[in-house]
Amino acid sequence: MSTHPTAIVAEGASIGNDVEIGPFCTVGPNVELGDGCRLISHVVVDGHTKVGSGTTIYPFAVIGLRPQDLKYQGEQSSLEIGADCTIREHVTMNPGTEGGGLLTSVGARCLFMVGAHVAHDCRLGNNVIMANNATLAGHVVVGDYAIIGGLSAVHQFVRIGEHAMIGGMSGVEHDVIPYGSAMGDRARLSGLNIVGLKRRGFSRDDIHILRKTYRLLFAEEGTLNERIEDVVELYDQVEPVMDIVNFIRANKSRAVLQPRDEGAA
Repeated sequence: MSTHPTAIVAEGASIGNDVEIGPFCTVGPNVELGDGCRLISHVVVDGHTKVGSGTTIYPFAVIGLRPQDLKYQGEQSSLEIGADCTIREHVTMNPGTEGGGLLTSVGARCLFMVGAHVAHDCRLGNNVIMANNATLAGHVVVGDYAIIGGLSAVHQFVRIGEHAMIGGMSGVEHDVIPYGSAMGDRARLSGLNIVGLKRRGFSRDDIHILRKTYRLLFAEEGTLNERIEDVVELYDQVEPVMDIVNFIRANKSRAVLQPRDEGAA
C-alpha cells in the first residue's frame, strides 16, 4: 500500500494489496478497498463501503456518505462498488436505506464521468456509463451496458433496461425497455439503440427482429398485454426479444416509456 502523508486512513479500514491513496484523501473505518484501487487525491470514502479491485477514484469524489433521504434514521446500510470502475471528479454515491434493502450496488467496469450522482438504494449492472452530471434518484435500477447521457435525471424507482441509451439532458419518469433509446426534457422512446447494438456485436438478424418487436409492442392496435402475447407467439425463442418481454412483465405496476410517434423505430 502507498499512502500519502497527508491522507487519513481510519483504524479498522480494510486496505488490499497495491492500493494507492493520494494526497488529502480520507478513508473511513468501515471502508474496504480491494487490491489495486487508486484514490488520486482529495477523495472521501466513508460509511460501510466496499470498493472492488482495480477501481480508480478521482479528486473530490465523495463515496458512501449519508443518504440524501429525510426518512433515513442512521440505520446501518452499505454501498458496494464492483471491480475496475472509473469514478471521475465530483461523483457522489450514497448507501442504501431501510426502505430499499439497505444496499446501493454498482457493478463492474462502470464509468462515472464528472459530477454523476448515484442515490440511495440504486442497483446498477456491469459496464454502465453515466456521463457528466447525470443523476439517479433513489431506488433506480440500471441494466448492463446502459448509457445515461450528460445532464440527464432519472426519477426514483425507474428501471432502465440493459443496453438502453438515454440521450443527454433527458428527464426520465418511466421505465425504459432493454435496447431502447430515449430522449427529451420529458423523455420519450425514440427507437432502439441501434448504434449500441452494432457496437456490441448483435447480429443483423437479431437487430431486424428487435425492430419488428418494437413496432409490434408500440402499435396502435390492442392493449399492451395483447401485443406482448403477439410478440411471444412469434419470437419466444429469440433471447433479446424475451429480455424486453420479461422486463415489462417483471413489474406491471410501473408505466413503460412510450414512443413520441407511435410505431416509429
